[in-house]
Amino acid sequence: MIEEIEKIMASARAGDPMTGLKWTRKTTDKVSQELKAVGITASARTVARLLTGLDYRLRVNHKKLSGGSASKRGERNEQFEYINAIRQSFLECGDPVISVDTKKKELIGLFKNPGTAWTKVATPVRDHDFRSDATAIAAPYGVLDLGSNQGHIFVGTSHDTPQFAASAISQWWTLDGSSRYPHANRLLILADNGGSNGPRNRAWKVELQNTLSNLHGLEVTVCHYPPGASKWNPIEHLLFSQVSRNWAGEPLVDIDTMLNFIRTTKTATGLQVRATLMDGHYPKGIKIPDRVMATLKITPHKVLPAWNYTIAPTASKM
Repeated sequence: MIEEIEKIMASARAGDPMTGLKWTRKTTDKVSQELKAVGITASARTVARLLTGLDYRLRVNHKKLSGGSASKRGERNEQFEYINAIRQSFLECGDPVISVDTKKKELIGLFKNPGTAWTKVATPVRDHDFRSDATAIAAPYGVLDLGSNQGHIFVGTSHDTPQFAASAISQWWTLDGSSRYPHANRLLILADNGGSNGPRNRAWKVELQNTLSNLHGLEVTVCHYPPGASKWNPIEHLLFSQVSRNWAGEPLVDIDTMLNFIRTTKTATGLQVRATLMDGHYPKGIKIPDRVMATLKITPHKVLPAWNYTIAPTASKM
């Protein structure tokens, strides 16, 4: 029954990237009905008890957001449903589906890391978190393979740019994806609505065309979560929260320590995580002119085309 509940909740859950606490848009009655449809009888109260054991919690709404139009709220719900449908379609065909995002930047050095750890002696750390005191500022870009429950975090020490994000995904395909999905010619990427992989970022689309689609001969489909919905992106609560738990209370004294904490992150559900250092330079502020955008082989979807699009390989690299 636990496995069936997890399947039902998979497409409708969000979570805190730091604590791993999860919540869902489904009611216990709805889950009970869906379990009944697959031959499992469980009351709404039983479902609530099982969800508590799976780290789901009841949450209250907080009045922090400005009001939006009904049409915008409708687009948000429509996008969630569209992502769920296309994600399921890819997985059923055995094609790769990855969730991507940049975890918060980390100061490398003797800085306090939130949380507690069992030690005989507490490690002394700096009393202020000044960036100038850090030996490096690490930007961890994560790729979570939803079909295999395998994660890979690419740690950069330059800038979190579209070039860095696309290069990380390209490396993931070279190191993991191509051998895990040897017959695949398409890839689905689930991403947030801002940052280095935002839908309005021209450089993100250009880099996907060159660094991923053209280089590897992949048809790349990207679906973005609606604005303000980053915590529904699976990587946040399935990968990043687990890494945060693993290094809780431990200062990231150097890059090797950080990479080791990432690589030793595991869960009872079988999650395994790799870590790769990307020490290249990724400059900020690159502008993409209209003439370059016009050469992209990009097809917006009929459903919310600003958030959903497919990039196909071109005959040659741009």
